[in-house]
Parts: sequence; C-alpha cells; structure tokens
Amino acid sequence: MPTQTEKLAQFASLHGGAQPLVLVNIWDAGSARTVAAAGARALATGSASVGGALGFADGEAVPLDLVLDHAARIVAAVDLPVSLDFEAGYAASADGVAANIRRVVGTGAVGINLEDGYPAGDGEGVRAIGDATARIEAARAAADSLLPGFWINARTDICLRAKAEDHAAHINDVIARGKAYAEAGASSFFVPGLRDMALIAKVCAACPLPVNVMAGPEAGGFGALAEAGVRRISYGPFPWRAAMATLTSFAERAAKAG
Repeated sequence: MPTQTEKLAQFASLHGGAQPLVLVNIWDAGSARTVAAAGARALATGSASVGGALGFADGEAVPLDLVLDHAARIVAAVDLPVSLDFEAGYAASADGVAANIRRVVGTGAVGINLEDGYPAGDGEGVRAIGDATARIEAARAAADSLLPGFWINARTDICLRAKAEDHAAHINDVIARGKAYAEAGASSFFVPGLRDMALIAKVCAACPLPVNVMAGPEAGGFGALAEAGVRRISYGPFPWRAAMATLTSFAERAAKAG
C-alpha cells in the first residue's frame, strides 16, 4: 500500500500528464473498488452522490463526523489516491475550515474540492472573492502543516448558478477567481457548469492552475476538452444518478411482478 505522501505525488502528477485526468466520482467503498478495478488512476467522491448513498441531501447535510468516517473507509478500501468533495468546508469561518481540513488529512485523503458557494440554507449565491480566498489560504496553511502539497481543487459556483446563456457575461469574474485562488494556494481550479468550449478554452488560457470541468450530458468529448487546455475532468453526480436509475428499474420490475 503506497503511503499518503506517495499517493499525493501520484495524484499531483496526473494533473500534468499528456491527457487530462478523468475522475469517475464514487460514493462509497464498494463503488471505489469497482472504479479502481476498471483501471482508474485516482478516485474522487461527489458530495451529492455520497449524500444520497447515506440518505442525506446535498449541501453539507451529512454530519461532518460521518463525512470523515466515510472518507476514511473509502481510502482504506483502495490503493489509489482519493480526493474528497468537501463542499464549502463545513465551517462558516476560515479558522473553522482550517480545523476541518486537518481532520480531512487525517482520513488519508490526498485532496479536496473546496467550493466558493454557500451551503444550502446558509446563504445565497457565491461568496465574495476576499472571503473565498481567505478560506483557501486557511485550508492551504492547515493542510501543509500535516501534508505539504495537499491538493486543493478550488471550485467556483458562478457557472452552476447562472444560466448557460449568461456564462459569457460572467467569464471575466470566473477568470479573476481562478487567478486569485491560485495566489491563495489552490492546486487546481474547478468550473462546473461551464460547457461552452470557447469559454472553457478562454479560462484555461488565462488561469495559472490546471482547470477542471464536469463531464455532463452536454459536455464535449475528452479530446476536445484536452485541446481546449482542460487538465481534469469529473463526472460529478452522473454515475450515481445512472446507478440509481438502474436500481429503480429493477425495483419497478419487481413491484410489477409482485
């Protein structure tokens, strides 16, 4: 079994390879083992998927202790690097984010997603850029005190919360956040919801960090995303939704048979 430091080095290297790192987001130890056995090079959880598997809604509804215990179980089940979707850090303050990140490192995970949107019920929209960068800075300092280089995938929710036809109007704000998050210590920049290839290429060209996009039903092919400069591609909640759709079909057939 590789050490946590070795897994982190492997995970970091995958963001600079000839092809983007493609992550099929998992939700428990069983799905982690399935994806690993299929040839994955690294694993990442999805908060909506984990929440659903545990019987909770998305948006930091899963109790933090359960999130961390669940992450540790996933890490222990596989030999691959595991990144945890840690939503908005499970804390209202930067100091709280720092304390929680130290606990994440203790699970054996090598990275997190940290988003700049507010959790469900805690506010609306996206945090001010100064607030968001302060939280990344706190996360970086806390993580590096235990595992230098811990991977922070800083996510902006701007495109998720805006209509697709309005993304072009927001793209300069997206780019500004990518640059600010890089200065704050982020390792990569996640822009879920953005699917326009020209806008993706613009972000990749302007942002100093490896850019992560989500492969949704309308996303371009992996080759096109690579040409646009994307270095990481995530499936988000779509594998979980597909698995649940299959489960539903079995249950519906059983109900009809009964």
